[in-house]
Amino acid sequence: MTPRKPYLTDLTDEEWSFAAPYLTLMNEEAPQRRYEIREMFNALRWMARAGASWRMLLTNFPPWELVYQQTERWLNAGCFEAMVSDLRSVLRIAQERRGQPSAVILDGRTLQSTCESGPRAGYDGYKRKRGSKVHMAVDTLGNLLAVHITPANEQERAQVAELARQVQQVTGQTVKVAFADQGYTGEDAAQAARDDGIELQVIKLPEAKKGFVLLPRRWVVERSFGWLNRFRRLTRDYERLPQTLAGLHFVVFAMLMLIHAAAIIQGC
Repeated sequence: MTPRKPYLTDLTDEEWSFAAPYLTLMNEEAPQRRYEIREMFNALRWMARAGASWRMLLTNFPPWELVYQQTERWLNAGCFEAMVSDLRSVLRIAQERRGQPSAVILDGRTLQSTCESGPRAGYDGYKRKRGSKVHMAVDTLGNLLAVHITPANEQERAQVAELARQVQQVTGQTVKVAFADQGYTGEDAAQAARDDGIELQVIKLPEAKKGFVLLPRRWVVERSFGWLNRFRRLTRDYERLPQTLAGLHFVVFAMLMLIHAAAIIQGC
């Protein structure tokens, strides 16, 4: 194939040196392979950032059907979850922290539904949106640990058990405390966290507030939501399956974290 003009979303050599072992599900020299894995990942990265549908993938990338099929293989194999987990440890150690966190922050955001995701959508009365709710757990640096997708009418406090289970599974039971907002108030939520060895601390707004109030710890997850909003594929729920939406959150965080990991590689 004729080399194409690079895009801003393309992997650098340093990023690819870290990502390649996670994405190579079969031998690079396999006779049935027509397109490079790196180009497949570049196409996925472009789609996530631009927000285009699969069929609108630029023609100088590999065919959209092949990129879609390869992405499904990666998501089903948990490639991006593994990459994000290792990247998180690398970035934490680079900042002279322990490889696995002892504290996390929980929160959820509601994504407007589309024609594809509408059948599984729910109505969020507080946000006045019909769609899906993305429940997330991040460490104190804002890096992703766990994602859980529900209809938007599901309460945050009801998802504590699932988030706590995922968090302890990926960290090896190192997390001791979770910070959350008032949507997680209640004994049931606190007990669900304690069942997995986590103390749930609810950070409440001051009673007399004026304008924006920066809450301790809580701003970290809000910043993570801001990072995600720069990727148009995640500004609404365009996915038919909730597991695909969850997987794309790991794809985006892998993209974000690879930039910082590449800088560390360059500095070594």
